[in-house]
Amino acid sequence: MKDLGAADLAACRVLLAGGSKSFRAASRLLPARIATPAAALYGFCRVADDAIDEAPDPAAALPALQARLDAILAGRPQHHPADRAFAVVVRDFGIPRALPAALVEGFAWDAAGRRYADLAALEGYAARVAASVGVMMTLLMGVRDPVALARACDLGVAMQLTNIARDVGADAQMGRLYLPLDWMAEAGLEAEAFLAAPRFTPALGDVVRRLLRHADTLYARAEQGFAYLPWDCRAGIGAARHVYAAIGRAVEGQGGDSVTHRAVVSGSAKARLMARGMTALAARPARHPAPPLPAVRFLVEAVGTQAVPPALADRIARAVALFDRLGQNTALGPMTR
Repeated sequence: MKDLGAADLAACRVLLAGGSKSFRAASRLLPARIATPAAALYGFCRVADDAIDEAPDPAAALPALQARLDAILAGRPQHHPADRAFAVVVRDFGIPRALPAALVEGFAWDAAGRRYADLAALEGYAARVAASVGVMMTLLMGVRDPVALARACDLGVAMQLTNIARDVGADAQMGRLYLPLDWMAEAGLEAEAFLAAPRFTPALGDVVRRLLRHADTLYARAEQGFAYLPWDCRAGIGAARHVYAAIGRAVEGQGGDSVTHRAVVSGSAKARLMARGMTALAARPARHPAPPLPAVRFLVEAVGTQAVPPALADRIARAVALFDRLGQNTALGPMTR
């Protein structure tokens, strides 16, 4: 299989440009050697998500997505730029099968319309659709320390909980509900009644704010991992932490109402928050780091059980050099530095 080509990477950049504005903004603070393979990772995540969300029958689309991932992991990707680019990243950065497989499993849960009985179950979902990506991003930085991976998972789960809090109304319009069912019951809310006629109530706002408080706890824990990252990656990850947390603040500013309004963070506010990410440069390791959340332990262990032979370590070093060269191609967009 040929190494990653500029055309495939450029296609991934296009997917990134049309995708998450918050991710794109924060990633501009990452060095080219990380931002470039991250674009390939994001490209596959985007097309995989779209393959399910945009399918007339999401459940029927799953086998084809599984086949695409199997081909990528076997080093024989299908004829799609994102597949080819991600196959190079998987190979050259030693990404264990369990990580992208967990992501696809999370998409399968979406297709099945799964709901979550409690916070622990919801964290299991967030582990798959978000923490798995956080772990893969950490591997792109050349970091495989279990504490760093656990904190990357904290950040991923926190971001997903923030997304859920922001999108309660939009999800309900699609027949989806991610809020913990036991929290809703405690607030006197019935899931089916809410989905039948989504509307904001103070009780619902309490549940949303409760979810955001838990996300804040995880954002704080995530900061313990910044010290394990290469110094030139810390500002970008710190910026992502603050930008996403600000989305939660915007939801809170609406009284937890994410049904009537969708909270946004202005471009000027994002610029200030990205600057705040520079504080991550001075991060110090925690004396007593917290263990990984139970829901994400399998992700951390998947990396720990995969030995990195000298040949792979050398391949990673060569991949870094390749991505740095590709990142200097001005046609690839503004994420490069």
